[in-house]
Amino acid sequence: MPSSPMLLFHICAGTVGMLSGFIAVYLRKGSRWHRVTGVVFVISMLNLSASGVYLAFARHEPGNVLGGALTFYLVTTAWIAARRKDGTTGLFDWVALPIALVVVAVTATYGLEAAHSPTGLSHGYPVGPYFFLGSVALIAAAEDVRMIVRGGVSGAKRIARHLWRMCFAWFIASASIFLARPHLFPAV
Repeated sequence: MPSSPMLLFHICAGTVGMLSGFIAVYLRKGSRWHRVTGVVFVISMLNLSASGVYLAFARHEPGNVLGGALTFYLVTTAWIAARRKDGTTGLFDWVALPIALVVVAVTATYGLEAAHSPTGLSHGYPVGPYFFLGSVALIAAAEDVRMIVRGGVSGAKRIARHLWRMCFAWFIASASIFLARPHLFPAV
C-alpha cells in the first residue's frame, strides 16, 4: 500500500492544498487571486480529505477516517458560507449537519474507550486527539444548528464562519503531515 496510486494522489492533493492555502491566507480577501487560490485550495482539500478517508478505511485507521471526514465537512461548509448570500440557508446545511454529529458521537465513543483502556489507546490514538476533534465538531454542529434556526448568517458572521472552518481544515491537514509524521522531515 505505501506506493499505491491513491497514496500518491493523496500526497499531491495535500501538497497543493498546503501551498494554495498559504497563498490564499496572504492575499487580499475578496480579490480575484484570493478567489482563484481559494478554489484551488477547496478542490485540493476535498480530494485530500476524501482520499485520506479512503486510505484510512483501507488501512483500518478509524481515527484518520474521522479526521478526514471532519476536514471534508469543514471545507465544504466553509466554501458554502463564502458562496452563499447573506441570511440564507439551504438543504445542504441539513445534509452536512449529520456528518458533524456523527464525528462528535464516534470521537466521544473512541475517546471514552481510550480513557478506560489499560493502554490508554483506542484504535491507536490516546484520549486527547479524539476529544479535541470531537470538540471542534461539536462547536461546528452547534454553530450549524444556530445558523439553521436563525435562517442564515450575514456580514462578519458569515465571513468568520468561512474563515475559521477553512483555517481549521488547513490546520488538520498540516498537523496530519507535520505533527503526525515528523520522521519525514529533517531534524532542523
